[in-house]
Amino acid sequence: MSLPRRTFLQLATGAAALLAAPWTARAQAYPSRPIAMVVAFGPGGPSDVIARILAEGMRVSLGQPVVIENITGASGTIGVGRVARAAPDGYTLVLGNWATHVLNGPMFSLQYDLVNDFEPVGLVSSDPLMIVGKNALAAKNLTEFVAWLKANPDQATQGTTGAGGISTVGGLFFQRATGTRFRFVPYRVGLAAAMQDLVAGQIDFMIDTAANSLPQVRAGTIKAFAVTAKTRLSQAPDIPTVDEAGLPGLYALNWQAVFLPKGAPKDVVARLNTAVMAALADASVQKRLAGIGQEIFPRDQQMPEALAAFQKSEIEKWWPIIKAANIKAE
Repeated sequence: MSLPRRTFLQLATGAAALLAAPWTARAQAYPSRPIAMVVAFGPGGPSDVIARILAEGMRVSLGQPVVIENITGASGTIGVGRVARAAPDGYTLVLGNWATHVLNGPMFSLQYDLVNDFEPVGLVSSDPLMIVGKNALAAKNLTEFVAWLKANPDQATQGTTGAGGISTVGGLFFQRATGTRFRFVPYRVGLAAAMQDLVAGQIDFMIDTAANSLPQVRAGTIKAFAVTAKTRLSQAPDIPTVDEAGLPGLYALNWQAVFLPKGAPKDVVARLNTAVMAALADASVQKRLAGIGQEIFPRDQQMPEALAAFQKSEIEKWWPIIKAANIKAE
């Protein structure tokens, strides 16, 4: 006997709902397991420290741990490439920065696209670079340091992350601006190891992030010559800007941001963005980031759309400069 049309439709609707229920529950349950945040540099370095502070803050909102995975090598291209190839399910993300998501583009033959293979989640924080030297250097300020470099060409050593990267680009721009020559000492595992050698006096100087340098400057184990910004750091008001120190216009801002593999569902992007923003609004997170020289982006700049626009503007600014200088990975 055939069923009445109304009864048939009710049964069909019920069956469809039952079939859809697991998928709906799965979407609502995100995240149902720990999330991996890839840091493309070594443990203890500036990106690693920032990632761990952010991850702890995100855990509260997400209800799941955010586990840091350090995947190092080639100025971050190995770790970032791993994320580009990961499943876009929201369980693998990367804390990218100025180097990994802007500078590496024209310097490497990348196996991924810095824009088209990633989903922006949100801007986190930024800090200028710092020109710092070992305590044994006789130079008391940036002018004296540049004079010493000119008097000793190819003798001084700068610690870098190796092929390309923030520290290398910073060093190359510094050379061009000052007419100096010095040797790069690559640390493939990250700037934390380079900082250890600077403190020990094994290398002469670094052009490094404030997050990595400021704790050592405060401890008195290294000396600071200048910050590559228009204004002084609020957490280190005694360190002059490059303008004040005698190298006007040598500005470079390192920034941190969260990205997902391209194709991540919009609700997942929104959920993670909410977690990032909640973490950055937490007073303890703000205090810890400020303690390592980080400036948190304003709330209206923490949205995915703002990150996409910001990355685009950075690419438009820096790629022509890098290409004109013919800067390539080592």
